[in-house]
Amino acid sequence: MKLNTENNLYTILYIVVVVIVVAFLLAFSYSGLKSRSDANERINKKEQILAALNLRNLPKDSVDAVYKQVVVSDLVISADGQVVKKGEKQDQDGFQIERKAFSKDNLPLYICQIDGDTKYVLPMVGKGLWGSIWGFISVNADGKTVYGAYFAHESETAGLGAIINEPSFQNQFQGKLIATAEGDTLQVVKSGAANNEPTKCDGVTGATLTSNGVNMMIHTYLNYYLPYLNSLNNPQ
Repeated sequence: MKLNTENNLYTILYIVVVVIVVAFLLAFSYSGLKSRSDANERINKKEQILAALNLRNLPKDSVDAVYKQVVVSDLVISADGQVVKKGEKQDQDGFQIERKAFSKDNLPLYICQIDGDTKYVLPMVGKGLWGSIWGFISVNADGKTVYGAYFAHESETAGLGAIINEPSFQNQFQGKLIATAEGDTLQVVKSGAANNEPTKCDGVTGATLTSNGVNMMIHTYLNYYLPYLNSLNNPQ
């Protein structure tokens, strides 16, 4: 019997078969590539944490080894300074928290060792002009001075807000104070207004909203992390 290809039923069956085949191929491709994609995301995250510790431009195949050598634990803390998880098994606690799950009761914090000195890496997330921004600020063992910083973005304007991802913006945080005895905290101000003040960093020229987003992100998360940092030199 000759198949009537002009029949509506034939058309519907044909479309259904094509959709099923395409869906199967996409699902197969996704499952096959997911493990590789997840591995790349983990390495990228570790690169960013290491960049905040001034360990940049490492060969891809060395990132994991350097990270294991440097990062001692990945805590989870709360904004009252309490340790929720100790992070003794590397990559199992704080590292597992996705940015969208950050909250004052669910804060990852990395304890690291650089040349025998302890550093604390504070992750944070915020909103720029066009999308999400995030960053990592590393703090010296005193819990008061910045050792390094790294910031990234989802879709900020090239040549303007996207500059937060460049060393020219990030390096100025080194040596700044997290907070002063007078209550001033680390902040991003209008470009050219920092004037070498201990808690101020210049924003990006022409990118006021992105700079404000970084400033708000830092302000919000330092308020979360400060109780823990203050406890470092004032143990109960």
